[in-house]
Amino acid sequence: MAPSYPFPMRVLGLDHPVLTIRDLDHTRAFYEGCLGMVHESFGEGRHALRFGAQKLNLHLLERPVDANVRHATPGSADLCFLAEGPLEAWMARLANHGVAIITGPITRTGATGPIRSIYCYDPDENLIELSVPLG
Repeated sequence: MAPSYPFPMRVLGLDHPVLTIRDLDHTRAFYEGCLGMVHESFGEGRHALRFGAQKLNLHLLERPVDANVRHATPGSADLCFLAEGPLEAWMARLANHGVAIITGPITRTGATGPIRSIYCYDPDENLIELSVPLG
């Protein structure tokens, strides 16, 4: 039988996912130029991209931050970002940056309800879903 605790224990949210990347400049160009995120440096040569109240930490493949990370692989992520504005405008913005849309617009089920999404790849071929809530 699992032990009981005199206080609630549950996960409240996601603080920061981490992307393993090959090239910081290409990654910044995509996430800052195409998606409007803001780069920040912190710690000893570490990097992150901020958007809203969230951030993505970036780990360069040739410089792992933690030796305990067993399978850090560029291109293995599948991320869904909630976006403002019509997807057609996002499609035009991505096209202006030379980024191809793989799929969409298509209706999906998001964490809080239905979303309308488009999909593309970032420079490391992580699958990026840009979505707007429906309803």
